[in-house]
Amino acid sequence: MEATTKAAKTPLMKSDAAQRILAFAALILLIIVFSVASPNFLKFENLVGILLATAVNGILALGVTFVIITSGIDLSIGTVMSLSAVMTGVFITDMGLPIPIGILGGLLTGTLAGLLNGVIIARLKVPPFIATLGMLNVAKGLALVLSHLKPIYFNDTPGFNQLVMSSLIGSIIPGADVPNAVLIMFGAAILAAFILNKTLLGRYTFALGSNEEATRLSGVNVNKWKIIVYGLCGFFSGLAGVVIAARLNSAQPALGQGYELDAIAAAVIGGVSLSGGEGTILGTIIGAFIISVLSNGLRILSVPQEWQTVVTGAIVILAVYLDIARRRK
Repeated sequence: MEATTKAAKTPLMKSDAAQRILAFAALILLIIVFSVASPNFLKFENLVGILLATAVNGILALGVTFVIITSGIDLSIGTVMSLSAVMTGVFITDMGLPIPIGILGGLLTGTLAGLLNGVIIARLKVPPFIATLGMLNVAKGLALVLSHLKPIYFNDTPGFNQLVMSSLIGSIIPGADVPNAVLIMFGAAILAAFILNKTLLGRYTFALGSNEEATRLSGVNVNKWKIIVYGLCGFFSGLAGVVIAARLNSAQPALGQGYELDAIAAAVIGGVSLSGGEGTILGTIIGAFIISVLSNGLRILSVPQEWQTVVTGAIVILAVYLDIARRRK
């Protein structure tokens, strides 16, 4: 039986590696095309802008990767990110709590929202699409209510600007000028890869997506692990909320909606199967860079925003089609 399982997994693992190679090749091709089309693309300031744009979307994509591997979906990650940013602002600015406590509050806000999604899906048996769509609106509404319909600025918060410049937006690498937000994304990616590949949670994440009923019959508490997966996704949304608040030096309550589409697109382009059971953190990060490079390059070429959205949507459809074709083969 073990030999049969290994034999069955081998073609799938090879196909998954091919998907990552294809995504990486597409990223290199995009960089070459935009570099030839515009001399401004490879300017250092533009490359740093791409890295910063990828940081937030990449962190969100890390969280949703776990959910999609379980064959679920989370449409609320964008607005949960906004709610986490707003709660960080409320704790620090309105309540006057220490900055580390405010940041912890933002992380916990995202985690709790994710856990609530998991409970609704696992215990109440509400389909993930409906449950997270509902949470999207709940988080959006709460962010607007708690912020009193206006951004929360950190300019008057003692020490916050210094914390932002030194911890999140500044750079700890001398002479590199690489924003720490980017390093946080890569650190989060390393953590996510460790969880997915080296822990019990990672093994059960793949098991839930491959065959949930077989996993249940083998004695695994499916509901508990599904709740934990959605909670982990919420944690990454909270982390993205803290990073974007630091980047903008404010908590913008109406900013998050739409981010979930780019994050899901990044995961799918990177080889995470919407059917569940497949996906890698490396592929997701590559997918996030593809989205950022594509958006940045089209903007440099003065392509209208609406056409940028059309191109991104077409690429997602192509990525899903390739995944379906790969599975059939």
